[in-house]
Amino acid sequence: MTDTTSGAIEKAIILSAGQGSRLLPLTAEMPKCMIDCSGRTLIEWQIRSLAANGVREIHVVTGFMTEVVERELERIAQPGLTLIPHFNPFYKVADNLGSCWIVREAMDGDFLILNGDTLVSNALVAQVQQGGGYPICVTVDVKDSYDSDDMKVERADGGKSDRLVHIGKTLSAEQTNSESIGFLAFRGDGPKLFRDTVEAVMRTPAGVENWYLKVIDQIAETEKVGTVSIEGEEWGEVDFLNDVEVAERLTAGWE
Repeated sequence: MTDTTSGAIEKAIILSAGQGSRLLPLTAEMPKCMIDCSGRTLIEWQIRSLAANGVREIHVVTGFMTEVVERELERIAQPGLTLIPHFNPFYKVADNLGSCWIVREAMDGDFLILNGDTLVSNALVAQVQQGGGYPICVTVDVKDSYDSDDMKVERADGGKSDRLVHIGKTLSAEQTNSESIGFLAFRGDGPKLFRDTVEAVMRTPAGVENWYLKVIDQIAETEKVGTVSIEGEEWGEVDFLNDVEVAERLTAGWE
């Protein structure tokens, strides 16, 4: 894997603790990130795309069948790339904010976060690595319409601005002008702002029930959250069984 960037963020976090219950029976005895896509596991595709664009240290939060994921990380290890697993013992009872809390000590400088079910092309990662004008940047795509499962995003000025106003699955059609693909970049004071807010929310009674993007929605009030549009680039989300076939076609073209 060749570094194709300059000044790239060198640290990434992949959130791969869940089983992927919506993919049963495929994930009955296999973590979602181990699904085969054109001869490589989903997590290997993720790591390859990140490493090809300057990432040198990747922290992977595991949970369901953690030993299987840990063995996979050992298998795909390579010189110059550090892969560090972090076991989340609360994965069955906590949402992914808990995974962010588990790996918070790694948020000590600029970093990327990638959801464990998101496939991203090399070109897409390269675009995210080019940066944005905000401490926290949410990677977004634009579609003609959005369904109930999309992580909807409202950008300021009706989508004409890059600034993120709100993010969540329950935004109205009038608010929504893009969707998050599950890939974020934190630069400058963004990492500390995010880490401190994660710790504060986790201290609340309902902390473990939250998605980490709810924290991003909260931080958006400071006007320090922006977006990077990757409209036209290749990506995919593996949430349901029919997504696996789509992922196969997508990754086959990446060879």
